[in-house]
Amino acid sequence: MKRNIVQVGDAVLREKAQDIPIESITSAEIQTLIADMQETLSDTKTGVALAAPQVGVSLRLFIVAPRAFEESAEQKRVYINPVITKRSRSTEDMDEGCLSVDGTYGSVRRFEKVTIEAYDETGQKFTRGASGLLAQIFQHEVDHLDGTLYIDKAKTVRDVPKDND
Repeated sequence: MKRNIVQVGDAVLREKAQDIPIESITSAEIQTLIADMQETLSDTKTGVALAAPQVGVSLRLFIVAPRAFEESAEQKRVYINPVITKRSRSTEDMDEGCLSVDGTYGSVRRFEKVTIEAYDETGQKFTRGASGLLAQIFQHEVDHLDGTLYIDKAKTVRDVPKDND
């Protein structure tokens, strides 16, 4: 079921999301949330990832759209209780937008490479290194889980056409 994407100003976007108990990952409630988030994200024109707080649920879970990956490899697309465990020394300014701050884009300083540890939708723990767009996605989505929006870190913010226009 497609869910509404909450917008800046909604209190859930500023909460520190709660961990999902490992034994609950395979529950119908969490599996339904994941499926709903996947449907919601696939219905957007520009979204590459979505965190549970963006659909009004304060849990430490985000998903990444298939379009964010190289098409040749199957990638983990569900990240539960994610923790960034390593960050490169080097950073760069990256253009960024957000489905919960629809109609804006900004420049945010992000680490060029990160390593994330998380659980997948079956409850299996995994570690994934990333650079470029995927590293940026990991940092942006973990920020969501900590109650931070990209506009809190952006050096500049500009208006762009909204995703739903």
